[in-house]
Amino acid sequence: MNRNIRSALPDYNNCLVNLSNSILKKFGARTTAGTLPLADKYLEGEYQNVVLLILDALGTSIVERHLEENGFFRSHMAGALDSVYPPTTVAATTSILSGLYPNEHGWLGWDVYYPQINKNVTVFTNTEQLKEKENAVPSATDPDGKKMWAEDSLEEALPAAAYNVGFQYTPYKNIVEIINESGGSAYAAMPFMPPYPQSADAILHRVEKLCNEPGRKFIYAYWNEPDSTMHKTGTGSPETHRIVTMLEKMVEKTVSGLSDTLFLITADHGHIDSENFCLLDYPEIMRCLVRPPSFEPRTLNLFVKDEYKETFPKIFNKYFGDSFVLLTKDEALSERLFGTGNDRDGLEDMIGDYIALAISDKSIFNTHFEAQEMPGVHAGLTEAERKIPFIVIEKK
Repeated sequence: MNRNIRSALPDYNNCLVNLSNSILKKFGARTTAGTLPLADKYLEGEYQNVVLLILDALGTSIVERHLEENGFFRSHMAGALDSVYPPTTVAATTSILSGLYPNEHGWLGWDVYYPQINKNVTVFTNTEQLKEKENAVPSATDPDGKKMWAEDSLEEALPAAAYNVGFQYTPYKNIVEIINESGGSAYAAMPFMPPYPQSADAILHRVEKLCNEPGRKFIYAYWNEPDSTMHKTGTGSPETHRIVTMLEKMVEKTVSGLSDTLFLITADHGHIDSENFCLLDYPEIMRCLVRPPSFEPRTLNLFVKDEYKETFPKIFNKYFGDSFVLLTKDEALSERLFGTGNDRDGLEDMIGDYIALAISDKSIFNTHFEAQEMPGVHAGLTEAERKIPFIVIEKK
């Protein structure tokens, strides 16, 4: 692996996995990796409540771009840590929730190839990966002559199976379950776990309510902003600025009413603006592939037909060699791209023959509509995608 690429990978001794294990250790649960010294020094204190709030994609670069240096978040920044690889919601939040590296838990991206059913699965929705209709055409042309694509250019997203594919083949226990089973008390405040709060207000209200209840406890909280807004509008848009500043104010208001609480805030990954391409526009690459790539538009796993395995790097690099680094499966595994834990059984069958890692602001989507609709992205090798803040508020 190129030395410059190695230096761009997460520090797997100073990342989200270590933060999760610091919390597990604090509450007497079994750890699976080293802890995060930056977190340990705060967790040594005795607090009734320990809250970890994940604000999706609120990377260090986003905090510094949109928030005042003397504001609530930046004035409480204790340092920074790394996400995991790829720095993306599925891989990163699963690492926080499980305390495992991506190579251990197997939730490697928005779409994951499961050899057991020979499908690319959108794991959070348990549907088959989005595909463009075979004869789809642009729906319009904008004033600059750019082709525009409508959502009906996509095939219907079908259920991947009658069961949850991710939890069937890549199961894990989450941090709330682990702490509770170890004799501690832990709760969740996020849209995907009971009682399923569906807004930032509802999540913070639940956090506040739990903190005011007696007993020593851990609370895991997550909200999908500013990631959702940045995907649609980019990292520097007025909409993004509004949501980031609003979240800061909401959290400050919630924390102001708490006592005996250690409130930790970080992100799952960062975010950048992107120039997007659709792989369907590159038939020379497409004809080499067994199936569409999965994982992410900035980390693509590529299953290559036998007759093209030797020539594929040259073909891919002809178009994207200045924007992506192409690794073989063996290189990715030997360099511990997805983490330093023990590779889960079957990992090598999930990751393809080659993996393309984005090193610039270019991203490769499987459909024209997705490429058109997502000016903000993550999951590549840039520092802005990898580096996340560690914000600490101690309420005595």
